[in-house]
Amino acid sequence: MTLVAITQEEFDVEITLAYATAENISGAAIYAQAHCFLHPDAARHLRQAVELAKPLGYRLKIFDAFRPREAQERLWSKFPDPAFVADPRIGSPHARGVAIDLTLIRRDDATELDMGTGFDDFTPHSRHGAQSISVEQQQNRITLLGLMTAAGWDWYEDEWWHYHLFDRENYPLLHDRDAPQPMMSIPG
Repeated sequence: MTLVAITQEEFDVEITLAYATAENISGAAIYAQAHCFLHPDAARHLRQAVELAKPLGYRLKIFDAFRPREAQERLWSKFPDPAFVADPRIGSPHARGVAIDLTLIRRDDATELDMGTGFDDFTPHSRHGAQSISVEQQQNRITLLGLMTAAGWDWYEDEWWHYHLFDRENYPLLHDRDAPQPMMSIPG
């Protein structure tokens, strides 16, 4: 099985992989290289979401997609809370290439819609249906939820940004060596 490279040009998305920088919950870069990959089934559903967002004047901005098992272990060592980070022994849908973390941006100026919290805000404010955020922020989350579920994605109740395929357990856990290009090291 080959993972599909998700590029800004081919998929008409913006990509800012948070785990390739220190701007994430761990405070350190998890990936050595910023490559965005998905399983072909997930890539197909991503294309559907992109097409649904277009007539509404939105694009998708991706924070994370395939996360090698090694990266999941590194993230777990920094933040071992199973409510927000999957135990690598069990496996994450990210480590199967069938999960994506993302938000909506305006097509005309690439401004992110206000979702009430940032990515990786592991607090109750990040839950779908959180009443602690404004009505506009709730509407923005519902718009993202509607687009993603209409495109065939399931959602995780504690993180407004996280979506995965419904049958995620049917996909194998993957390592960095399974990616078309390494993410955890820089080739010599």
